[in-house]
Amino acid sequence: MMNETVIKVENLSKQYRIGRREGYRTFRETLMDAAKAPFQRLARMNPKSQREELESQTIWALKDVSFEVKRGEVVGIIGRNGAGKTTLLKILSKITSPTEGRVELRGRIGSLLEVGTGFHPELTGHENVYLYGAILGMDRWEVTRKFDQIIEFAELEKFVDTPVKRYSSGMYMRLAFAVAAYLEPEILLVDEVLAVGDAAFQKKCLGKMDSVAKAGRTVLFVSHDMGAIESLCNWGLLLESGKKAAEGEIREVVSTYLSKSYATTKNPLDDCVRLGNGKVKVVNFHVESPEGKIIEVAKSGEPIVICLEFENKECQPNESVSFSFSVQTEKEFGLFHYYSHFSGVYFKDIPEKGYAKCMIPELYLAPGNYLLMTYTLVSGERADWPQAYLPITVVGADYFRTGNPNLSTWGPILVKGQWFLTQKQ
Repeated sequence: MMNETVIKVENLSKQYRIGRREGYRTFRETLMDAAKAPFQRLARMNPKSQREELESQTIWALKDVSFEVKRGEVVGIIGRNGAGKTTLLKILSKITSPTEGRVELRGRIGSLLEVGTGFHPELTGHENVYLYGAILGMDRWEVTRKFDQIIEFAELEKFVDTPVKRYSSGMYMRLAFAVAAYLEPEILLVDEVLAVGDAAFQKKCLGKMDSVAKAGRTVLFVSHDMGAIESLCNWGLLLESGKKAAEGEIREVVSTYLSKSYATTKNPLDDCVRLGNGKVKVVNFHVESPEGKIIEVAKSGEPIVICLEFENKECQPNESVSFSFSVQTEKEFGLFHYYSHFSGVYFKDIPEKGYAKCMIPELYLAPGNYLLMTYTLVSGERADWPQAYLPITVVGADYFRTGNPNLSTWGPILVKGQWFLTQKQ
């Protein structure tokens, strides 16, 4: 029954206590604890103080999350780092228990949450396949029936009798994914399966997940790769700070995630150090979609618009203005710097307040986090150089228009060309 509910989550919450550092303690730490002990006892006598102390030491990774998943649905769970995605999958896979709320599951669950989850490092790949099968509740003959397919898919025929503690992270991932996918659980939970492994294996993983979904099994897929999410999933769940922010058809949820503007984000150009004569100042900047929606997350290969909000302080009508922006990696390694005058565009008679916009038809950046900076020239002299960055996240998409959303992250720049062969004369 395809309309049968196989996952039902009601008011699910998970609270973690921020614990102290464990391990060996120094003599100084012991003395300090002894000195603070009387004051801590007094604080515990005050219920209000005790409650405030407890609240300051805890964090809600999930708060009042509710949703249902039907049999055969492929659900993409998206959100920023720390949104609660992995915590949700750990509760569903019974690795951890919820603080509040309840979960109903109907069917055998297979999970791929971390590299090598469920494997014993001292056992061989062969032995771990049977161990994981037993964890899933499968009989030995069921595992034996799928064993050759698992090893072939994982490309580990030569290493099947090697202890997995000697496997590389890529080998771990290949075996873990193959076991989770081929042992046919009714519900498959996958967290960032594309984070490890080469492009060829990533493509195999996507193909296998697609076939698993078409076979009528339920899949919950967590990824930051929006291209993979859109190609595999038909339903989406967006989490923000542990709470459900959106739920619905996958393209709508992804669009909400990509175009969402966070009103609490501080303007990076407020109160920053500036260099230049100040004739024209860029007072704010952001990235837009071609439709004019402010975005903090862009897609590789998709069009974006860089928008610079400026104020004309002392620029005369006959003076020429060239706006620019630069892009750097998270480690502040410069990638490119683009002035408007590089394309022969100088602005004159600019208004007192306005926007300078630059349309980029295709974003040639690989998935990752980047920093934008702005620089303005007036009549060839530096007018404004704010010492502040605008962070922007780029996620994967079907950049090469091949149906494969996986992109190389070997470097930050993507290249698109035409390949052909010629015969040597």
